[in-house]
Amino acid sequence: MNVAKPLAVVTGASTGIGYELARQFAVHGFDLVVCADERRLETAAGELRRLGAEVVAVRADLALYDGVEQLHQAVAATRRPLVAAALNAGVSTGGAFLATDLADQARILDLNIASTVHLAHRLLPAMVDVGEGRLLITSSIAAHVPGPYQVVYNASKAFLLSFAEALRDELRGTGVTVTALLPGATDTAFFRRAGIQDTLLGLGDKDDPALVAAQGFAALMRGRGTVFAGSLRSRLGGYAARVLPHALTVPAYRRRSRPLRGIRPPVPHGTPLGAGPEGVRGAGEPTHGP
Repeated sequence: MNVAKPLAVVTGASTGIGYELARQFAVHGFDLVVCADERRLETAAGELRRLGAEVVAVRADLALYDGVEQLHQAVAATRRPLVAAALNAGVSTGGAFLATDLADQARILDLNIASTVHLAHRLLPAMVDVGEGRLLITSSIAAHVPGPYQVVYNASKAFLLSFAEALRDELRGTGVTVTALLPGATDTAFFRRAGIQDTLLGLGDKDDPALVAAQGFAALMRGRGTVFAGSLRSRLGGYAARVLPHALTVPAYRRRSRPLRGIRPPVPHGTPLGAGPEGVRGAGEPTHGP
């Protein structure tokens, strides 16, 4: 790798917001370590190399402890200081909580929360040691609204927002900043992978992931704390979700996230893990939705 260029890490970088974030880094003169658990990652890495970046592609499942360690070791192997990281990988599963497979809900916690905390703890010390760094954590507008039919996903995004804001305060004065990116519904594979196409959220208008990424990258480089991203409609929706009472926002979210063809029955007691209702397993969503 060209040691004269700054180095950045992007997770969930095969498609959607993650790929567009990586693209922003590439066109602004960064080399990259990119990670996802999909075959599409190599194609994405090739596209980023054509933009002039040197790219290390790490195919790993960050929902696993060893997957996070694999990525961290790949970063360390570059023997270069890390200037920026965008922790963007995430997953969701739609449907009533009792009708979904517990393993799917556990994967949301493992990927969205545990991997972000784990990777931040691995990457930040080196940034603090040199007194320079930028960390982006992709949360969601959904962080501000308890989400019926996406109860664990929305809770995970609330955790990430709180984590980013608290970490930013702890790191004040170190030269390292933490930015929370809060997109709205974005035109990615999120809705298909979460099994929520058959909802008003899935059927509604969505933002361009390139726009979300450009706004997130600009906020990251300026060292901003929290940024709502996407169209004006989405950003205004984010501010409204933050200030309006849950008595108003939760019923509105329920109407948009409830399956239009009815609610699946709960998984019977004693159903083995991994044998939940058809079509609700998330496949490792690299971008973010509502």
